[in-house]
Amino acid sequence: MRIGVVIGRIGDVDGVALETEKWLHVLNEMGHDIYILSGRYKRSIISDDFQTCMAGLSFFSPECEWEQNRAFYFPPDEPSELLEHLHRVSDGFAIRMFKWIMQNNIEVLLVENASALPAHLTMGMAIKKLVEHTGIPIVCHDHDFHWERGDRYKTPFPEIDKIIAETFPLQNQHAKHAVINSYCKRELKKRYGINAIMIPNVMNFDKPYGVRDNYNKTLLPSIGFENTSIPLFQITRIVKRKGIETALELLHLLNDKKVKLVITGSAKDDNRKGYYKELIEIIDNRKLTDRVVFAERRILNTRGKTVKGEKIFSLSDAYANATACTYFSQYEGFGNAFIEAILSKTPILVNNYKPVYWEDIGSKGFKTVMIEDNVLTDKAISEIDKIIHDKKLQKEIVEHNFNLGKLLFSYDVLREKLEYIFN
Repeated sequence: MRIGVVIGRIGDVDGVALETEKWLHVLNEMGHDIYILSGRYKRSIISDDFQTCMAGLSFFSPECEWEQNRAFYFPPDEPSELLEHLHRVSDGFAIRMFKWIMQNNIEVLLVENASALPAHLTMGMAIKKLVEHTGIPIVCHDHDFHWERGDRYKTPFPEIDKIIAETFPLQNQHAKHAVINSYCKRELKKRYGINAIMIPNVMNFDKPYGVRDNYNKTLLPSIGFENTSIPLFQITRIVKRKGIETALELLHLLNDKKVKLVITGSAKDDNRKGYYKELIEIIDNRKLTDRVVFAERRILNTRGKTVKGEKIFSLSDAYANATACTYFSQYEGFGNAFIEAILSKTPILVNNYKPVYWEDIGSKGFKTVMIEDNVLTDKAISEIDKIIHDKKLQKEIVEHNFNLGKLLFSYDVLREKLEYIFN
């Protein structure tokens, strides 16, 4: 089958991009031909002949930023200019998407969150128009929805609310929906009568990940820490819902100068860097400057070199050097970082993030230190302190978690689900 994938950005380290790559890998193994249409390629995913860049689909495109500002962040007094823009630009996008489909003889579309979250209004509208006018089959891989994001998509304009209600998620007889957690499966049924299939995020448990080697053994010294440190890694982007302030509080309460915190992600998705500034203030007030490092310039999705010729380390290299991972998120659509920690055989310290963790992950039997509502109790701190100082206990925990993770969140599980949805 010739599958056309539509996504705002790919090759990056956000959850949608990472999970899409796994789907493409398994779909390719299953014998499907994959074509990608994306607004931004952080790196090449497949052969250039099968990749098409349509810059307007990027979340950082002038079109997207302008409409997000007018619809949500800085709305004008009345919406006529915004509405004209949305309809005109989405018409143009739909026409270009149609040409791409025809040029590549695409048989089915796979859209990655573009028809779920109104983070790019004109892309979602264009997909809706395309499907309505052509009848092409479409699989919507829905990672999260607007009602899960608080006031992020609150607008003063009823016209925009109407567009969101009719477009996100896509409601069409030609559409199949795949969601990443049980909560969203229930919500789609309750709100729209849509019967979605639940496909959890997965990892390749047959491929070594997070393994120490000659390349990554220099990671800690490269970012200013000694190899004798006890490094906790926060392997997420810097956005408020990740609960990084709880990891900083943990560092302070452990009161062991050898325990460090490495924050790998960037703050590019942090609106006006407000949360990043909050973290810097906490670090200064708690006098943690020599125990925390922001390593986004040296740790990316894959290995490489900086312009100065210094090593760039991968996420796998980060896990290889972690004594444990902090994952105190308040909300996640699923939680790639949790599965990555399990795969890399790294102990994980986790908040019972909503709406997914306990129902879809935590209740399955994984051994973690779990806290509620980002509150670090004396019991939790004591357990964490014991784990990070006891290598035998670490090994016991990670082997158990790896075996359970392979059973629940492997490529074999994904393959079975994809065979069903692309039949």
